[in-house]
Amino acid sequence: MKVNPIGWFEIYVNDLARAKKFYETMLDTKFEKLSSDSHLEMWGFPMDMQTMGAGGALVKMEGVEAGNNSVIVYFKSDDCNIEEKKVSSAGGVVFKPKFSIGNYGFISLVKDTEGNIIGLHSMK
Repeated sequence: MKVNPIGWFEIYVNDLARAKKFYETMLDTKFEKLSSDSHLEMWGFPMDMQTMGAGGALVKMEGVEAGNNSVIVYFKSDDCNIEEKKVSSAGGVVFKPKFSIGNYGFISLVKDTEGNIIGLHSMK
């Protein structure tokens, strides 16, 4: 069976309330609480297991710091300029404004409130 290589993603955060507000504002979405115990708290991005793409969550875990990661998660967009314009007001920073990646569309790179670099991808 052939499947897309990514089945799940986690974005580690230091301040969960601040990170949730950032992503909810930038992506115009709401999170669902997935789990919580004394060492781990997870809030999931909205997902539908019947559609293409990977689900994921914001995670606060004891002993795991946010930022300085070497993996970039890209969020799909109709036009990444739309979300890019919301980054500053949501508490983040535009790291590299929208630019072309040739036949594969466009991307923007932004830093969230926790220091993680994430990507926005669109075909226009």
